[in-house]
Amino acid sequence: MTHPGEQYYPRGVRWDDPIERGTLPDLLAIAAAEYGDRPAIEFRDRPISYAELEDKVEIAASAFLRAGYGTDKSVALFLGNTPDHPVNFFGALKAGARIVHLSPLDGEIALSHKLSDSGARVLVTSNLSALLPTALKFLDKGLLDRLIVCEDDDWGKVGTPQTALPQSPAVITYKQFISGVTKPPSWPAINVEDVALLQYTGGTTGLPKGAMLSHGNLTAAVSVYDVWGAPARAERNAIERVICVLPLFHIYALTVVLLSSIRRGHLISLHQRFDVEAVMRDIEVKRATYFPGVPTMWIAIAALPDLDKRDLSSLVSCGSGGAPLPVEVAKIFERRVGMKLKSGWGMTETCSPGTAHPKEGPDKPGSIGLMLPGIEMDVVSLDDPTKVMPIGEVGEIRIRGPNVTKGYWNKPQETAEAFVGDRFLTGDIGYVDADGYFYLVDRKKDMIISGGFNVYPQMIEQAIYTHPSVQEVLVIGIPDDYRGEAAKAFVTLRAGAAPFTIDELRAFLTGKLGKHELPVAVEFAKELPRTPVGKLSRHELRKSQSVPAVQSKVASG
Repeated sequence: MTHPGEQYYPRGVRWDDPIERGTLPDLLAIAAAEYGDRPAIEFRDRPISYAELEDKVEIAASAFLRAGYGTDKSVALFLGNTPDHPVNFFGALKAGARIVHLSPLDGEIALSHKLSDSGARVLVTSNLSALLPTALKFLDKGLLDRLIVCEDDDWGKVGTPQTALPQSPAVITYKQFISGVTKPPSWPAINVEDVALLQYTGGTTGLPKGAMLSHGNLTAAVSVYDVWGAPARAERNAIERVICVLPLFHIYALTVVLLSSIRRGHLISLHQRFDVEAVMRDIEVKRATYFPGVPTMWIAIAALPDLDKRDLSSLVSCGSGGAPLPVEVAKIFERRVGMKLKSGWGMTETCSPGTAHPKEGPDKPGSIGLMLPGIEMDVVSLDDPTKVMPIGEVGEIRIRGPNVTKGYWNKPQETAEAFVGDRFLTGDIGYVDADGYFYLVDRKKDMIISGGFNVYPQMIEQAIYTHPSVQEVLVIGIPDDYRGEAAKAFVTLRAGAAPFTIDELRAFLTGKLGKHELPVAVEFAKELPRTPVGKLSRHELRKSQSVPAVQSKVASG
């Protein structure tokens, strides 16, 4: 049976090609044995070889075991893009633990929930001032037993603001954590079906829920991309230099960059943050060959006034993910650089893979591409998720494959609601055309995707409700030229309360929410729309977009 879109697959690739499954510690160990002295990561111009990375991982794993954070324990990582992430990520996994990713972009409310829900009592963070003060709050709140603090200067001094460690028996530096450790005679047995990662995503209640991603799910995801890209890699037969500015705590970077690059022996050029000139230096001077980004990054590059004079000739591949890519941005990039920039689709629950665009095939602007090998997708009725819709008809997209989560941590009801048999209901509304190309038209849930990150209106509403002047609030997404989408708050005021500006609201919410969650606009209304039973209705608000306005200010930032 030919699967939809298979006729456009790269030459020699079939939908039913075998997808391999294994464990993540084995993925790294095999790469270290095969590639040895080859550089795996370059950070601040310093290379770290595959053998050196594996040695650091084994030391970390030994320390986690010695401290009792091994099999069936959760280890939380609250780290940015430095080698501390892969060392502790693979280290905890090799000890048999499962990882809990905490995003430095999240606010305290969401992070506290993830810690308590996951059961992680140990947190690995950094002494950077952007991270440590927040991590110390979790300790003060009794959410942690142990805080392990990596020291950023260990990777070379760059003058990034740092915070001194307090004197506390619960706080230990990473150097102290691994001091005097010896490697065990054997490592804990790890099963392919064991949960490797609790990757938090949105819940119907507004609180994040942990997608249980097994070793098998994550290695299958890497294998799916391996199968898809095999002909292009064979043709090039080269070691790629992959730019990583995407945050490693995000599933897109974890799978597409870190795990996939290690599997293939490539070099990861690791950046602590996105800086357009640093990325251009990587491309023009260091001759990077692959750059996966999110739309906000491509918007910044497309906006460079001298882009058509810049040398991007080393790039063999560039891709966009994390959020829908504006068609206009892709057009600008192609017009000024001569390269096609296409956007695939995936989600946390699929460990990233879902769809992709073949190099050769019909040009379909706005499409998210074809379903990848080993992955089955279809479109079902919004009223009956067992009823498959005909070609071109809009419905909810379903997916199944070896990369798809088995469900949500401690959430049996939400897990049951998310599946029809073994097919996962994505919450994305779209359709598939006669060639097997999928298109997104809306999202079933209220989630906003801003700059590639999930933003949940209810979390923002909860924080806005703490403002003394606010009577009621609804938050919805509005179009944003830079982020794709951003949050806007619609507010009714308490009797006698004065309106406030968007800048005053953002200042009030800073610290309570992550930067990416802060609203960019506020509008005051005499009343907000409700359902027939009296509940505030985001759906009606989105439909109307004509709430009687008292005041509306939009932030320029």
